[in-house]
Amino acid sequence: MRGRQRVTDMVLSLAVIGILVGAIYYFIPHDDSASAEKSAVKSVDTRVEIITARRAAPYPVAAPEGLPSTWRTTSVSYKASSDGKGGAWHLGMLDPEQQYAAVEQSDAPAKQYIKDVTLGAEKVAGQQAVGSKKWDRYQGDTYKALVNEESGVTTVVTGTAPYGRLAELAAALVAKKG
Repeated sequence: MRGRQRVTDMVLSLAVIGILVGAIYYFIPHDDSASAEKSAVKSVDTRVEIITARRAAPYPVAAPEGLPSTWRTTSVSYKASSDGKGGAWHLGMLDPEQQYAAVEQSDAPAKQYIKDVTLGAEKVAGQQAVGSKKWDRYQGDTYKALVNEESGVTTVVTGTAPYGRLAELAAALVAKKG
């Protein structure tokens, strides 16, 4: 009899403590938006980097113009090569649905460059109309891509975004030399 009372008392004590902890949690305010803001991807300003890349690159650098503000730029870089070939332009973005899309551009040999920036995506049947040009479609385990190979430069619009969003980004690209 004595052992049964100890177990019952312990269960009742735990129940009271659980109710007390639940009440404290319920009545103490917590701000979930603060933690969401900390984990959110930050937007970056690209004006200086675009101007710099257009001056440094041996090809006209493509950057979007006129995209809605729901597209956010998250990363930007230009890496010149030491031998004058293979300079690489990168502009990473999030589309309105928070899917990743990037503009990748280089004068490096196209086949290996496309493989590298699309994380191994393979060319698939069909092309995507973007303005007056037809872009090749690529599909991979991680990324989809639209690829435009021109004399001296390969432009790849790639990411987790659907082809329609990639085409929207590709249509907004304006290539300029600085």
